Amino acid sequence: MTIQVSDKPHSSDNTSPPPEDLVISPNVTYMAAELVIAFFSTTGNLLVCVAVGLNRKLRTVTNYFLVSLAVADICVGAIAIPCAILTDIGMPHHNLYLCLLMLSVLIMFTQSSIFSLLAVAVERYIAIFMPFRYQVLMTPRNAVLVILATWILAFLIGLVPLMGWHKTPPDTGYCFFVLVVDMTYMVYFNFFACVLTPLVIMFLIYAQIFVTVKQQVRRITSEQSGRGDGQIRTAASMRREMKTATSLFLVLFLFTVCWIPLHIINCFLLLCPRCYVPLELLLTAIILSHANSAVNPFLYAYTMTAFRDTFKAIFMCCRTVFSDNKSSPKPFLFSAHSLCMCCGLTWRIPQQSHSASSRL
Repeated sequence: MTIQVSDKPHSSDNTSPPPEDLVISPNVTYMAAELVIAFFSTTGNLLVCVAVGLNRKLRTVTNYFLVSLAVADICVGAIAIPCAILTDIGMPHHNLYLCLLMLSVLIMFTQSSIFSLLAVAVERYIAIFMPFRYQVLMTPRNAVLVILATWILAFLIGLVPLMGWHKTPPDTGYCFFVLVVDMTYMVYFNFFACVLTPLVIMFLIYAQIFVTVKQQVRRITSEQSGRGDGQIRTAASMRREMKTATSLFLVLFLFTVCWIPLHIINCFLLLCPRCYVPLELLLTAIILSHANSAVNPFLYAYTMTAFRDTFKAIFMCCRTVFSDNKSSPKPFLFSAHSLCMCCGLTWRIPQQSHSASSRL
């Protein structure tokens, strides 16, 4: 969602920036930062997808939703960021609908990310508060249906500007965000209805999970003396649920921290069109929002043992494959099959015996 503003304040008698005030020269620092983010977003989230595909222990309903989130982040790195770089210099020229499509793709993928995070939160809620119905409600088939529904809805939300909710394009023909996309759509529909509302729901869900699990662990611990192993196992299970919920909440928290500043700037531009927004502040908010797509793989590796061990196994496999290729006189074709054969290491990673509802 690249927003173009002048690098100097506008006069108080103008309600919108004139064409000559637009920044149409390439910002090398901004573009370099975007390219770095695109690289890490694409490769890191591909690694997440490969890890779930190779390691059967990671094929849980929770991780299916995380794969959906990873696919959205891959699309941000491979599609949305290149589009943002092009629109940063006003391209494409004199093609309104292609311009709107290029500006809308990031909205689509961001909305898909939000819905994936919401699906994870609801899945965790069912696992903790409805454990006896979990196996019926959270089947792999139902998870796939939910993922398909979230992507369809995300695309419909992102395509709203193409359906007519946009500004009349300027005579210059430049494809700039604030001159083409209607800020009432971005603030009232996209932010308040489609972003802020799900975020509030997710924070409430995690707050209830943390409070309830903490109370149950405290109650079981206080009643543990003189009781059997059943309560000990229940307390251990509750602690695992707390750890899982904490890791997933961190994903949500980082998403919020990365995206809220840009949405606040959008609100500022709508409610105070004559106010001055420094270009450096705006570009920083844009880069921060895009950077969220690159951080999740690092977060998984840091907080989730199963992902971390699988990532290590994949790196060891790749190192072995390329080492053998370098030392072998015969030509070697690196392929998914060779990686799978080598990644027999993955299945020997020690796994804790977690319940199906909480294993990551």
